[in-house]
Amino acid sequence: MKARARRRRRWLGLAGVAAALGLAAGVVVSTGAFDDAIQELTLPLRHEDVIRQQSSEKGVDAALIAAVIYSESKFVDQTSHAGARGLMQITPDAAEFIERQSGGTSFQLSDLADPELNIRYGTFLLAELLDRYDGDVAATLAAYNAGPGNADEWGGADLAVEDIEFPETRAYVEEVMEKRAEYRRKYARELGY
Repeated sequence: MKARARRRRRWLGLAGVAAALGLAAGVVVSTGAFDDAIQELTLPLRHEDVIRQQSSEKGVDAALIAAVIYSESKFVDQTSHAGARGLMQITPDAAEFIERQSGGTSFQLSDLADPELNIRYGTFLLAELLDRYDGDVAATLAAYNAGPGNADEWGGADLAVEDIEFPETRAYVEEVMEKRAEYRRKYARELGY
């Protein structure tokens, strides 16, 4: 008899917990918090104030900046096996070039871990490449990923995505262009559209 009573209490306790979880899930879903959480996992956005500022200052589409960050690092500071660092995966050589071109004087390699500096440098590089390739986004992204020499060989400003000979770079360009459209659609307000 006591064992049956314990099983009944345990069953009622589990049913109560399940009901509470169901109610909580209903509240989360009805408030949109669930959708926000899923969006944050599948298409994160951080540092939107820096992205907007750099977009305005350098004339580069904010959604393009966000999409490059997504494709390079998923908005997580990291260092690649090739030594590229930070959110926009800036190589030490590229950082030194950007430092010289932008008139900086006190750059240290460890500075690339700073999201603001990393986004500023990455956006500078995007602006330079957009200018070099007459605004052609596919060529710009191919050069950002595989270097300007390769992008030039594949057609430069007249490059079509299909012309990209490296499968990894072609996939990168396609992903960034797709994510750019998603960022523009899902984060229009946050990115200043």
